[in-house]
Amino acid sequence: MSDIEIRSIQPHDQAQWQPLWADYNAFYGRSGPTALAPAITEATWQRFFDPAEPVHALVAVREGQLVGLAHYLFHRSTIQIQPTCYLQDLFTSEHARGAGVGRHLIQGVYAQAQAAGSPRVYWQTHETNSAAIQLYARLAERSGFIVFRKTL
Repeated sequence: MSDIEIRSIQPHDQAQWQPLWADYNAFYGRSGPTALAPAITEATWQRFFDPAEPVHALVAVREGQLVGLAHYLFHRSTIQIQPTCYLQDLFTSEHARGAGVGRHLIQGVYAQAQAAGSPRVYWQTHETNSAAIQLYARLAERSGFIVFRKTL
């Protein structure tokens, strides 16, 4: 898949990143009345370029167009000294699905985590996201953990 470039997001990508971000959020039910507040999107965007922030982004580019995104962050852990990498958001535009974009983005995050000295990358997806689960099963192992959360 030599026609796909995986690279760090750049400030000039914002106009193309925003529709991908909106589509990603809509996929998880965050659109219309449940959409993220614009301030959250703006803060997320700003964090990518703040060296004090542990939040990073990669994009997949094909023929000059962004066709995918991966947002990841590093955090401390109580079970290892090195930082852990959490792949928080992964999305491929609908017209680019099935072409390996998601796989290349995940592998790009793996490379960034390795470069940062992180021995582990983890992520989660919704149980109904069967296409993604098939991909993830080829690239990683299921941890067996179940996620619980409480909105406060």
